[in-house]
Amino acid sequence: MSRTPNRFAFLLAFAALAAASSARGQTQEFRIEEATSLAALAVEGLKPKTIAFVDRPSDELIDPDVGLIRFEDWAQARPVEKQFLTPFPSYLEPTVEATVDGVRKRFKEKLHMYVGEARFALARPPESIDLASFVSLPFVERIDPAVKHNLITPAEAISAKDPRAAHNQHPLRRWCEARPVTICIHSRYQFEGKLPIGIKIANKLREGAKKIPDYLEFESELTFRPAAEVAEMGLANLTGLDTPPSGALEQNIFYINQVMQFGKLLALFQAHPTDAKQTVVTVFIALAVESGVLAKKKEFVKVPVLRNLVPAQVLAGKSSFNSGNSISAGLPVYARNQVKAIASILERK
Repeated sequence: MSRTPNRFAFLLAFAALAAASSARGQTQEFRIEEATSLAALAVEGLKPKTIAFVDRPSDELIDPDVGLIRFEDWAQARPVEKQFLTPFPSYLEPTVEATVDGVRKRFKEKLHMYVGEARFALARPPESIDLASFVSLPFVERIDPAVKHNLITPAEAISAKDPRAAHNQHPLRRWCEARPVTICIHSRYQFEGKLPIGIKIANKLREGAKKIPDYLEFESELTFRPAAEVAEMGLANLTGLDTPPSGALEQNIFYINQVMQFGKLLALFQAHPTDAKQTVVTVFIALAVESGVLAKKKEFVKVPVLRNLVPAQVLAGKSSFNSGNSISAGLPVYARNQVKAIASILERK
């Protein structure tokens, strides 16, 4: 008889401890706070465990038909972003060849840009963060488990054999070479949820046309830029902060099998202006979407089951085909989850 109350008390105490642990775990997660401009956001105003995020272009820049910025408009309005968020500073939209009415013609492949900017503070001083240690396959795998990665050599890259990737080749060096802390990665992402079914139906309607893959395959270089290199390049001009940089992590996606032409993830680390025990991290995610893909609307809207498979709608995350937390969720959700994952990894290591 006397054991029952003790046992009951023990269970209550255990439940309370579990609830407290769960609550602590929840409070440790980073959350997204939408902002209108990082430049206008005082670093001192950054909240703990909070990521200020911006990805909505101004009304005068946005292409209302697709919700993204035309590459040429972006390059003109934001030249510093164009300089540092393209594969290399002199990058221009590619010129491609196609047969039109039996005649081989050359034309410029137009691009639209998605650019997400994020900023958060780590409760760690810059000198305590070994940025070079994050140039590893485990780090990349933890950012998005839905994407499968393998390390490759430059010679093994698909892009070394695919003429579509030639335009993205760095003019001064071969990708994944000539840098001391660098890895070369081959990645594959299988579309999730309803997207594979929608693509299968769309392929049946495209008799004689090139089939749409139900996956993304891409290759990238992940590298570490030390503080001296960041300062020499002037990378901190992107952040608008005048505190000393401690380094940067940069991932250049130089080959993608469809939908996009290139991508870049750039994370810049700088000293906090008023707290030596904190590090300010500014992350940029830039993705260049092929404008021709965004224009593919008419072939889908005529089919009731595919009306929500319009590429611009899917990429914006505003389609019934969107699902999950990765690329299938749409670029805005994908970018936010990428930054949240990176912030959590950096905070815990």
